[in-house]
Amino acid sequence: MKGKWAAGIPPRNFTWVIRDRLAVSERPGGFAPNHRKVRRQEEIIWLQVQGFNRVFSLLPASHNLQAYQERSMASEHFPLPPSGDARGVLADLYRELHKRLAGGERVLLHQEELGDRVTGVVAGYLLWSDRLPSGPQAITVLEHMTGHPMGPSGRELVAFAGQLSQGSVHPGAGEDAPRGG
Repeated sequence: MKGKWAAGIPPRNFTWVIRDRLAVSERPGGFAPNHRKVRRQEEIIWLQVQGFNRVFSLLPASHNLQAYQERSMASEHFPLPPSGDARGVLADLYRELHKRLAGGERVLLHQEELGDRVTGVVAGYLLWSDRLPSGPQAITVLEHMTGHPMGPSGRELVAFAGQLSQGSVHPGAGEDAPRGG
C-alpha cells in the first residue's frame, strides 16, 4: 500500500478518553448496514500505525474479531447485553481494561456506534477506577468529550459501575486523569 492510504484512516467518532492510552469509536468499518470491509481494513491499519496494542469489543456477537486477528491486532470481547443488568460484564471488563492500561497498552473500545452504551461503559470505568469521584462528574466529562448527551441506558451503566466500586476491590486514585482531545 502506498501514498496517503498507507497510514489508514481513523475510525469514525474516534475520541481519546485518556490521551494516548484509552480511546473510543464506532466499530472499525462502520456499523451494520454501513459496514465495509475495505474501510475496516483501513481503520485497523490506522490503529496499528497509531500504536494501538489492543481492541476491546462490546458487540454482542464476535464481529470484527477475525479481522483483528488477521491483521495481528490483539482483541478482547466483552459482549454487553443490550439491556438489563450488565454488572458481571462490567466487572470483568474493568479489571481487564485496568490491567492493560496499567501495563502500558494503548486500547480502543468500541461497539457498533459511539452511543450511550459505550460512553456509559467508559464513564463507569472512570468512576470505578477512581479517576473521577462521582457518577455525575463522569457523565459530564464523557458528554463533553463526545459532544453528545448521555441517555438513560448509558447512565444506567454508570450507576452499575458505582455499585461495583462500592463493594469490590478496585484500583486506587492517582493514575492518569481523563484528557480528551
